[in-house]
Amino acid sequence: MVKNRIDIVTLGCSKNLVDSEKLMKMCEIKGFETCHNPEKLRGEYVVINTCGFIGDAKEESINMILEACQEKALRHVKKVFVMGCLSQRFPKELSEEIPEVDGWFGKFDWAHLLDYLSSIKSIDAMGPFDCGVERVITTPKHYAYVKISEGCSRKCAYCAIPLITGHHVSVPKEKILEEVKWLVSQGVKEIQLIAQELTFYGKDLYGKSCIAELVSDIADTPGVEWLRLHYAYPTDFPTDLLKVMREKPNVCKYLDIALQHISNPVLKRMHRHITSEETYQLIDTIRKEVPGIMLRTTLMVGFPGEMEEDFEQLKEFVQKVRFERLGAFAYSEEEGTCAAELYEDDVPEDIKQARLDEIMALQQEIASEKSASLVGHRLKVIIDRREGDFYVGRTEWDSPEVDPEVLIPVSGARLSEEDTIGHFFNVDITDSDEFDLYGRFVEDL
Repeated sequence: MVKNRIDIVTLGCSKNLVDSEKLMKMCEIKGFETCHNPEKLRGEYVVINTCGFIGDAKEESINMILEACQEKALRHVKKVFVMGCLSQRFPKELSEEIPEVDGWFGKFDWAHLLDYLSSIKSIDAMGPFDCGVERVITTPKHYAYVKISEGCSRKCAYCAIPLITGHHVSVPKEKILEEVKWLVSQGVKEIQLIAQELTFYGKDLYGKSCIAELVSDIADTPGVEWLRLHYAYPTDFPTDLLKVMREKPNVCKYLDIALQHISNPVLKRMHRHITSEETYQLIDTIRKEVPGIMLRTTLMVGFPGEMEEDFEQLKEFVQKVRFERLGAFAYSEEEGTCAAELYEDDVPEDIKQARLDEIMALQQEIASEKSASLVGHRLKVIIDRREGDFYVGRTEWDSPEVDPEVLIPVSGARLSEEDTIGHFFNVDITDSDEFDLYGRFVEDL
């Protein structure tokens, strides 16, 4: 057991990661040492930042809590605390089921957690405070996530996010720009802009969507070499954003926009407020306005009432649009959501799984063809890390951890590892497989 150390474990999305990084900074201000996602829990105290979005994520969070409690029973750690989405949503139920946890805190209840930690450390509680834009960066030093809002006001029938985080609340633009400037001062070159729903940004503060203006201002910030956008929403999409993406060279030609389905009956039951025809038109507009853009989307299979003809439309959609990046998941009923209250979960689990497998098999073939089409091209690549005999990097069309990577032999590098990782290079793409690209460094860099 390492005295005075807090092990912080982050589960779920990159929005949770930003919360953990800010919490780590606050804990260090309090006088603690912090360690993020250690291989073994050995800190005197453990904080688990949970996810509560879908069934698999909740199960992962519960298992992590139980593992931490087991380490406590073995006296490898002293106290276990839980925060985040899961404890925000089910505090009473969890505290009754897992009494070994020493404290349950909500997603935004940092002040009480910090005061509690202060009390057990026998120092004066400082009360609620804000560490400003500073945080402990846990990602590779050359990229970081910037969260521009909390919550969501869309209220899709299946989604529990509004139940957990509440309505959409935008971060003032001035604070976001201050944070971006601070990150650049720390060596960050690539900004990953994140929110539950990017395109709603500003409506609560300024009375209209201001995402285009925000992206433009971030892109104009000296030192921002790449800016990537995550989690757009198709309904009422702000098309002025496309002009910014087209004209600003450091805004990656990449958009993560969750579409969920294409069948009109399913979209209506999902409360997506968009039609199949409007979805096709939006995709066509995006690709025309931003030549060379690559789209990532997420689809859902097995939503209540999804008939075979609905699923056939979804397959046709995947084959027609040919998304560069696509993920899919099976519907999981979430307590308290509109879908759970209105609809019977009537698609059998084996059919859900079969449909999921079929969608992903279609996409794998498309993705392989898309990757193969890049062989012979010269691309700008940022190097994230070294693995064995290869440097591993990404193009502007690839987000960390979820998208394909570029593998480049270390033997072809002219520079040291220190001067390679975290830097941009021109790379000639020489080969591809189902998941990744292979290339070689170009001598002109």
